[in-house]
Amino acid sequence: MTVTAVSTLDAAPPLQPMADAYTRLAEAYTGLRVTEHSAHEPAPRGAGWIGADELAAGGAALDGFLDWDEAQVLRDYGRPARPDVVAGFGLHRYAWPACLLITVPWFLHRRVPRLPDSNVAFHRAHGRMAVRVDTFACLPDDPAAALPGARVVPDEEALRAEVRAAVAQHLEPVLEGFGPRMRRGRRALWAMVTDEVVESLWYVGHLLGEEQEHRAMAELEALLPGSTAPYTGGAGFRTLTGPNGEALPTRDRAGCCLFYTIRPDGTCATCPRTCDADRVARLTAAAD
Repeated sequence: MTVTAVSTLDAAPPLQPMADAYTRLAEAYTGLRVTEHSAHEPAPRGAGWIGADELAAGGAALDGFLDWDEAQVLRDYGRPARPDVVAGFGLHRYAWPACLLITVPWFLHRRVPRLPDSNVAFHRAHGRMAVRVDTFACLPDDPAAALPGARVVPDEEALRAEVRAAVAQHLEPVLEGFGPRMRRGRRALWAMVTDEVVESLWYVGHLLGEEQEHRAMAELEALLPGSTAPYTGGAGFRTLTGPNGEALPTRDRAGCCLFYTIRPDGTCATCPRTCDADRVARLTAAAD
């Protein structure tokens, strides 16, 4: 598959190489704002902020984080969820935006930040994330290659490898924190990460317009072809046919969020449990 690269030729190297990408993300998706901090600025803590390293530690901070998910399920569905299901919801609500911290700069500007968990903080109630980018990968023709912390890689495939490595570096310790509460094996946890990588960027691509959505799908298929451990499976896109012959894009999730344990008749549109007829009905209704 041939993927068209995005030109990164700017007038001058940016002082914060991810800032433009995060600004465009906020413009398209108002539910998330990302602030890129300088090296001397401490990561925000307290007043609703939690560090990714605190989630990774798996202690009282993670317990408090999951209290929100437990209360939300009870409020919205009138019944409690199993603790492992609550933990899965909590991981999803962190990992979905966390993946965008890496995939959006790659998708828009071909820059891939490395974000160890100590460099990221999350304010869920306000839909905010704060990051500090010490190092990042880019292509040889990127003006940002002259910045401190830049690592030049030779081509698009090398840059895709950097995306996979950066997501894994950030989420591996977070999975260690959530894992005991979720009672799932390593393969199932990385299936969830695979889904968060794909579905978050696919959604943002949709918000950026039809052309960008199609490009996001192509980029994700090249990023996750199905043989890139620790990720489980590939991007999983396929096309269904609507009642009027229209093409309806969908995908098959690599993992399951276990929502059916709360509502037995409820499944996600991309869940393997959802048959194609139901998918067509949902996608057609959404387009009306």
